Amino acid sequence: MTRRVALIAPAGSYVGPSLARVLASRGFDLVLADPATGLSEDLEAAGARTVVVDHRGDDPDGRRASAGELGRRMVEAAHEHFGTYHSAFFSSGRIALGRFVRTSIDDLRAAFRDNVEAPFEFVQAVAGPLVERGDGQVLVATSATSGKPTPSASLYAGTRSAATVMLQSLGLEVAATGVQVNVVGTNFMDFPEFLRGNRIETPEDRARVEAMVPMRRLGTMDEFASFCATFLDGTSRFATGQFFPYAGGWAL
Repeated sequence: MTRRVALIAPAGSYVGPSLARVLASRGFDLVLADPATGLSEDLEAAGARTVVVDHRGDDPDGRRASAGELGRRMVEAAHEHFGTYHSAFFSSGRIALGRFVRTSIDDLRAAFRDNVEAPFEFVQAVAGPLVERGDGQVLVATSATSGKPTPSASLYAGTRSAATVMLQSLGLEVAATGVQVNVVGTNFMDFPEFLRGNRIETPEDRARVEAMVPMRRLGTMDEFASFCATFLDGTSRFATGQFFPYAGGWAL
């Protein structure tokens, strides 16, 4: 085994496709959850070996696996095809906007399920084998709203903050084992879900949102992928339990 191996979930949206390409260019083989169309083939053509894990698995009803089930399947696939794995990236989330007094307990439960339970389940599934081996890196994407009260996003910021602190605490728990666990949180990123969530449909809409960012633009997935790769590619091993906002200065 001369190449490192990373798990990326999901690999079909958000930063997943860009991150897969960056890590492949750095000599990684990859276990990909639900990759974008053609991504696995492109990575294979570039010299990386890939294994695809379908979120729906073999369920005859097409039921989506829980985050924990997905993590376990990816760990099993990594061990079966590559013998091991070295790093794991996970992102999930439910954007929950609206004023606090107009939200319901069901809204909170839905946000909690996607923003807290999902990263808990996935990281619990993938971190254990790394801790047993005494080496590895885990990076989870939450939100730049973690730690920053945000009007009309109380449920979102609250649940994202819960996941962030939970994972930072894990990072300290396992620090002595040689495993790193870090968290990165974004806002004002140029990808379809953010554009839809902020009703960016025209150049004027985009200008309105970009005016809220100190850097006066939206971030790109390619540059975010390069940032994430620093905490996954094994080259930077002295940061753990940290939260890194990635939002063009907005989170300061």
